[in-house]
Amino acid sequence: MTSDLTFILDFDSTLIRLEMMDAMAEVAIPDPAARATVQSKLRELIDAAMAGRMDYRESLRARLALLRLPREKMPEVTARLMTEITPSFLRNREFLASHADHIQVLTGGFREMVEPVIRELGLRADQLHANTLSFDAQGFSDGCDWNNPLSTEGGKIPVVCALDLKGKVVVVGDGWSDYKIREAGAATRFYAFTENIARPEVMVKADHVAPSFDEVLYDLGLRAAVSYPKNRLKVLLLENIHPDAAAAFQKEGYVVDTVSGSLDEAALAERLADVSILGIRSKTQLTERALAGAKRLLAVGAFCIGTNQIDLHACERKGVAVFNAPFSNTRSVVELTLAEIIFLLRGMPEKIRLMDRGVWDKSAKGAHEVRGKRLGIIGYGNIGMQLSVLAEALGMEVCFYDVAEKLALGNAVKCATLDELLETSDVITVHVDGRKENTKLVGVREFARMRPGAIFLNLSRGHVIDLEALRVQLESGRLRGAAVDVFPEEPQANGERFEHPLRKSANALLTPHIGGSTLEAQQDIGRYVSKRIIDFINTGNTEGSVNFPPLRLPPQAEAHRLIHLHENTPGILAQINQALAARGANILGQYLKTHERLGYVITDINKNYSETLLDEIRRIPHTLRFRVLY
Repeated sequence: MTSDLTFILDFDSTLIRLEMMDAMAEVAIPDPAARATVQSKLRELIDAAMAGRMDYRESLRARLALLRLPREKMPEVTARLMTEITPSFLRNREFLASHADHIQVLTGGFREMVEPVIRELGLRADQLHANTLSFDAQGFSDGCDWNNPLSTEGGKIPVVCALDLKGKVVVVGDGWSDYKIREAGAATRFYAFTENIARPEVMVKADHVAPSFDEVLYDLGLRAAVSYPKNRLKVLLLENIHPDAAAAFQKEGYVVDTVSGSLDEAALAERLADVSILGIRSKTQLTERALAGAKRLLAVGAFCIGTNQIDLHACERKGVAVFNAPFSNTRSVVELTLAEIIFLLRGMPEKIRLMDRGVWDKSAKGAHEVRGKRLGIIGYGNIGMQLSVLAEALGMEVCFYDVAEKLALGNAVKCATLDELLETSDVITVHVDGRKENTKLVGVREFARMRPGAIFLNLSRGHVIDLEALRVQLESGRLRGAAVDVFPEEPQANGERFEHPLRKSANALLTPHIGGSTLEAQQDIGRYVSKRIIDFINTGNTEGSVNFPPLRLPPQAEAHRLIHLHENTPGILAQINQALAARGANILGQYLKTHERLGYVITDINKNYSETLLDEIRRIPHTLRFRVLY
């Protein structure tokens, strides 16, 4: 920071998250109802003054008339204010302390309670400009120093002018009185600070809107506690991802944009140009072409189980981490599977179609209980295993087939071959992943191996079943019934028409890819995936990523964290450490994790580093992405 730059910082709703008089009311008025009434009036008055709709002194007089604070309670107010220091200023306490000589604090608040707070931030008490309270004979506040310029409309202007500051003067505040300093020519730049409260009347007058102090420092080209302000990270969420995900990202300070449906390749490529985080579900295809122009993209969230719609290798090459939700909708899929098994064994599709035509058929012919039936599960992953346990609890005999060695739960039995499962099961359900090798896993040959009268279900991926072969089996009556939730081609958005030959099959139960579509599952997915991504952005931890080596390190105090992603080539770690050693950077903690294609290093170093060091690390051959977190 140059010596000709001076910061003027507001206090209420800027350095702290609330207005001081709110805290005074909390201490001075014990009755909750009375306190709430006073605080509501206080906010109306301060909002009117801060937005320029009311004379500041008039507002101040009205507010002080609502409060009678005992002198001895002032330390309690200060203690309350200490708990409300704005997070981005706390993060940048090192910057504030090291540049305290160039920081002035202006406030219409009261020195006795403000000074301990700014000292906590490393700022100088002699560069605090504040008012003082006055007290009556009984020791209750009855006003303030009305001769102090800070008690008047525009009073900050003469205070700043009297300082005779040289060079560039930057004002950071949330209110009209802060903007007026810039308008009067006493400052060269005004930042409307919106981390705690956004006042539209003030924001339109600002040279720059700053959702955090990180943004102020970044805009001025100064080093902040974080390398990149969160408000500059744009999130794009497609396909009606649960609102809890958007809320989590917004709480972090990210800018969030949502789209109800999916996007085709061209539209997605265009939207990704300035996106840092992308959230999709199963319909959006994230191809290499769609990723080509995504220069800012850091992470992709698949708000579902599968990731086959994402080109994971292309994401790796661009240094983009991908996260999914492997467990969150498991229960929902299992419950729908069980419901459809019961539905089909009772012959419900035919019964309902007859009722729709006005035909009463109370016959028990072809209707069976699930108890005692043999359930064959193809794919014994998270869904298959939970289905196994619940089906057994209903009295079903369970067998399964999986290409990987899996521990059988309960009394389930692993079949040696797929044919064994097909030939011995009354009910067959598919729960495999969507890899290409599983295309038409169940086709003409497999259907022919099934028992006559068997029930078949697919709630995994549309392409794993030969649906034409299934149609023939249903129409011939060889299969008793089928339930299909997924199809090779599905409409892009709700409300679009769906056409498929199976629609005409009386013993087919078709659902619109709703296996995981419960409010509980979608909420869990929204929370889980957003948490994984936020953790990755904030700490570099890759736990839960499907394409990055899994790595987790606790945050380090008084350190900078460097993240280096590279092709899995020998010698990269040595080159990183050589660069650090040559520049005198002390390593406080370091961890390397690799998989077949990638190497991922988290390094925590002491506070002394230069841009030259960072550039040197970026130039290491085979580097895919390098960033400084804090």
